[in-house]
Amino acid sequence: MPHFLIISTKKSLLLSLFLLSFGSLFAQSSTYWQQHVSYKMDVLMDVKNYQYKGTQELVYTNNSSDTLKRVFYHLFNNAFQPGSEMDARLQSIKDPDKRMVDTLKVGEKSIVESRIKKLKPNEIGYLNISNFKQDGIIANTKVVGTILEVTLVNPILPHSKTTFTLDFDGQVPVQIRRSGRNNSEGVEFSMAQWYPKIAEFDFEGWHADPYISREFHGVWGDFDVKITIDKNYILGGSGYLQNKNEIGYGYQDKGVKVIMPKKTKTLTWHFVAPMVHDFTWAADKNYLHDIVKGPYNVDLHFLYKNNPKIIDNWKALQPKMVTIMELYNNAVGHYPYKQYSFIQGGDGGMEYAMCTLMLGNGKLEGLLRTATHELAHSWFQQILASNESKHPWMDEGFTYYIEELALNELAVKKKGNPFETTYKAYNKLIESGKEQPLSTHGDRYNENKSYSVASYYKGCIFLSQLEYVIGKDNVKKTLRKYFQDFKFKHPTPNDIKRTAERVSGANLDWYLTDWTQTTNTIDYGIKEMKKEEGKTIVSLERIGTMPMPIDVLVEYTDGTKESFYIPLRMINYQKENPNPAIKRTVLSDWTWANPNYEFSISKNKTSIKKITIDPSELMADVKKENNIYEVNKINPTRL
Repeated sequence: MPHFLIISTKKSLLLSLFLLSFGSLFAQSSTYWQQHVSYKMDVLMDVKNYQYKGTQELVYTNNSSDTLKRVFYHLFNNAFQPGSEMDARLQSIKDPDKRMVDTLKVGEKSIVESRIKKLKPNEIGYLNISNFKQDGIIANTKVVGTILEVTLVNPILPHSKTTFTLDFDGQVPVQIRRSGRNNSEGVEFSMAQWYPKIAEFDFEGWHADPYISREFHGVWGDFDVKITIDKNYILGGSGYLQNKNEIGYGYQDKGVKVIMPKKTKTLTWHFVAPMVHDFTWAADKNYLHDIVKGPYNVDLHFLYKNNPKIIDNWKALQPKMVTIMELYNNAVGHYPYKQYSFIQGGDGGMEYAMCTLMLGNGKLEGLLRTATHELAHSWFQQILASNESKHPWMDEGFTYYIEELALNELAVKKKGNPFETTYKAYNKLIESGKEQPLSTHGDRYNENKSYSVASYYKGCIFLSQLEYVIGKDNVKKTLRKYFQDFKFKHPTPNDIKRTAERVSGANLDWYLTDWTQTTNTIDYGIKEMKKEEGKTIVSLERIGTMPMPIDVLVEYTDGTKESFYIPLRMINYQKENPNPAIKRTVLSDWTWANPNYEFSISKNKTSIKKITIDPSELMADVKKENNIYEVNKINPTRL
């Protein structure tokens, strides 16, 4: 999410046209369309009072076949006020985000209080809109919480455009979640979701969700933003800095003299961000700024506090992130922008266009994990940009998947299964009885923990388990084709499923349905083994509701191994042998309606040492105890 590749206006325009070519290709399709926006904003910061005023011009292109009579804007800052929906949610959810509440001791009891509820008038966030016009004519507006409803002067006809202009003034809230002022590490301004942002309208209609503190969805477009602020501040954020030689602070070309206006108290930072769906920035008087060249000449910016305790960690992080970006390019596809910024700010870590805001005072290991995760979001949330509010697992889960693969590549001691702890976390959610389907809207989970485990871990397992279903190589090909086919297109769950089907030839509708739309679980077991005329009959059972193809590994007493593969009938597909060094026998398929299955081994039971269902442990079986049968040991699950 973004910052300052300082390039000329001409180069910026060429990049914008290149990226916008994606949009023009989409517009030529009779079955796909998406809206387009072009923002121009001029903002003046009052750093003493943490307030700002600005003007916005937005050119909105309606590429749909609908006539639009209303439009909606997000006013995210309004969430940070006592009595807001975010405040109400903090007070009602069973496990509120610890960063957003205070825990007070009253006698022997602990009382949890919303930090938003206690904000004073000069500490709240707000975003006020005035002088809203459509093509120069005043339009009627109504503020409903974090949403601005606009009744248009003239409907926007299909395949036409209109221009909206407005004035806005805002107050930066005390930092509570993601955006705000003076965060826990002393960063003065974390300016995320700070401006009037038009809501997405797509084939499903308007996505004008109130801001509850979860995820975001936005319209792709171009941003031209000027930020005037006290000259002592250093900024980082989305886009490419246009006036680098006026700004200095390490942004200007080497050998080029910085041109500073005489007797000025402020500087105007001018950024251009082409083909993104948000614009974020941060500012502090005490930032250090390093630039490192990444793959394909991408500038990686690192902005962090001038704190002697953290400088070494931030320096050590830099070459690692060059490697991580290269791994992501190879795993998914090339990062299409020419800059990315890692900025100390916000809380935890959060992805934005071409940059991340992340805490930076911890150990290098934690810093690396956060930076690795947030960078991975660039592919899934900033470039593919599925609707993260409705399908958070498509972003968080897929991000976590490539994050674990990348960190395992960096590790000195690599894990055979880098997702082992992911499966354990998913199993604990099942045991808790609090699981909700992945199709649950991100705001509608009953508990934060259920949301997190489902979105991050079960979403990740969608891909790691898909390796078990169609093979690791096919999943690699699927990710790359998915990125190539759907970048800048807001893909849906069906799109990743259909991509995997096209790559592998498998029928996967059952997989998408059971794993994402239900809480059906997988549980297969080895029921018994019995002798029969020099052979051994193995009886398996399907206990869980969700069906799967089955890999079985047989280990013999002489040290040899043999595998058996049982295709699932509804998949109409045969996976390649995942371990060609071991002889594999493909058996007849197993139907979902029949919970039992038998197959024979052409050896006596006495020559068999152990039988294992899914030796890879990539199948999310919720009861692995009955997946193993050891002949010369007591098998308690079958007593």
